[in-house]
Amino acid sequence: MKRRRLLSSIAGAAVAPAIASGQTRTWRLGLLTPTVPLEPASPPAKFLLDVLAQRGYRPGENLAVTTRGARGQTARLAAMVQEFKAERVEVLVTSGFPATLAAKDAGIPTVVVRGVGDPVATRLIDSLARPGGTLTGISDEAATLSIKRLSLLKELQPALTKVAMLWNRDDLGMSLRYKASADAAQSMGISVQALGVREPDDFEGVFEAMKREPPGAILMVSDSLTLLNRKRVIDYAAAERLPAIYETEGVVRDGGLMSYAADDRESFERGGALVERIFKGAKPGELPFEQPTRYLFVINLKTAKALGLTIPPALLARADEVIE
Repeated sequence: MKRRRLLSSIAGAAVAPAIASGQTRTWRLGLLTPTVPLEPASPPAKFLLDVLAQRGYRPGENLAVTTRGARGQTARLAAMVQEFKAERVEVLVTSGFPATLAAKDAGIPTVVVRGVGDPVATRLIDSLARPGGTLTGISDEAATLSIKRLSLLKELQPALTKVAMLWNRDDLGMSLRYKASADAAQSMGISVQALGVREPDDFEGVFEAMKREPPGAILMVSDSLTLLNRKRVIDYAAAERLPAIYETEGVVRDGGLMSYAADDRESFERGGALVERIFKGAKPGELPFEQPTRYLFVINLKTAKALGLTIPPALLARADEVIE
């Protein structure tokens, strides 16, 4: 009996420090974007952090959150990742191909939440089922999404025969997404006006090209460069009375006409679940990449009226959100 009590006391002494350690440990999470830094208290970062809070990881208690954004200067991303590494961030959450590539090169466990394109085609990972290395996250189906966006434009403008496509030709992920969009357009009998940009000054040349050879509509592929210059594209579309579709609903809230995109809430919440699994010891390279299951179609009716467009009732009825 005494021996059992002694063993029990030793076991209790061994467990107690572990419990105390679990109560006081601070987990370190980094959020990195190629655009402006994400605000932890606001969507979409809040969606991710709310999931973690529900699972016991709370900012200010046992979770330290650091957020950085390159504001379009993608050359700064590698240095930012090294700053996260020096701070011993345990998981880095990224958006976009350039930020994710920088994280991969640094070897930090990483969860991608959006905008990375096809991670297999860009060689970020080995396969969706077994990514390998230090990455996992949320992928997208560029070809399927491209066909859907173009079909929405075609339903709005049945006589549509030519679409101008804007994308950052220096972003491999977005170049592949452009190609998927161009292939989809050609399969639908729509010709493509390819308008790749590399820097903000290139947009004036893009607008001049569209004036010389007017398209019937615009499709903008989203990355840091195009998103930071979205107002210029919105204003040009308004001036030329051109319908346009975008890959993020935020552009529609800023005055764009339509968007069809994965639901940020779902993507960031699922990203939060992946972060928790890594905190608990899972290796990101063994966690399959996931794909969104919910997509949102958003229409800005105020913009449609300004363009002189009448949205067909059937198209309007399918919108998940109508901004008036």
